[in-house]
Amino acid sequence: MGEPIRVVIADDHAVVRRGLRTFLQVQPDIEVVGEAADAAGCLAAVAELRPDVLLLDLKLPDQDGVAVLRELAPGGVRVLAVTSFTELTTTVPAVRAGAAGLVYKDVSPSALAGAIRSVHAGHVVLPPDLAATLARGEAGPRRAGQLTPREREVLAEIARGRSNREIARALVVSEKTVKAHVSSILAKLDLADRTQAALYAVRNPL
Repeated sequence: MGEPIRVVIADDHAVVRRGLRTFLQVQPDIEVVGEAADAAGCLAAVAELRPDVLLLDLKLPDQDGVAVLRELAPGGVRVLAVTSFTELTTTVPAVRAGAAGLVYKDVSPSALAGAIRSVHAGHVVLPPDLAATLARGEAGPRRAGQLTPREREVLAEIARGRSNREIARALVVSEKTVKAHVSSILAKLDLADRTQAALYAVRNPL
């Protein structure tokens, strides 16, 4: 077994943080390295501790989780949003702002641990209702046949959660070339961002 997945928990309820820590600490591959009760503490903990995964409550007392997501450095910590709110006005913006996954607070402990592992591995983790909504929101024709063979390869790597740098290394091309391919893919498939591209690739095997 390699290094454990380092996790920071951001939630304004002490009992929730304590419960999550108690459960996660018994997982052999997960280590809780810090906690935060508000957005300011969350951003400070991420900057100082550099966790692999941030468990982020979307309703914090000083700032909402979407605002926190927008302040986090792109390509840094993988964020698993945890919320008791199922309204799309809350969950969709979180994914759009960069959350790698989202679970509801009634998730089972084992499913939560699995979601942490999946997000850490680079996968997108979403409840079925949210995934369906995002898929429906991918307006415009889906002409995957317009993609070049190289663009299909890049799209497959996006679906694996890899960054442009990692894709460039895997395909032995420059990062600038990968960026150009990503822009072309989004334009051809009428997608807004990488999350939509990953969802599209999962739902439409290439």
